[in-house]
Amino acid sequence: MAEDKHAELIKAIEDKLDDHFQALKEDLTKAIEAYLEKTENVFDPEKIKWVQAEGFSGPYERYPAKGEKIELSQDYKALLKWLKEHNGKATYQGYFYWIFQDGATIGRKKRQ
Repeated sequence: MAEDKHAELIKAIEDKLDDHFQALKEDLTKAIEAYLEKTENVFDPEKIKWVQAEGFSGPYERYPAKGEKIELSQDYKALLKWLKEHNGKATYQGYFYWIFQDGATIGRKKRQ
């Protein structure tokens, strides 16, 4: 009789653990998918070939240079996408970035 009760208790615990671990697996899968979606937008601005330029507010860097064709590197595309997600301007790693009116040229200026 006692063995039957122990077996029932063990079975109930196993079922609860199975449910718990299944829910945990689903939560982790969702978290990993969300993380990967965000990291697809990772970029290294130092890999972009910035060109020195002079504007109304002083010197800044831009990509591409005036009259130059854009090289669609992963870093450029990810930075452009990120800026568009931030309404065309944002600060990142000590630089202020913005998108020019042409929608493709990116400018940046060191924050002081």
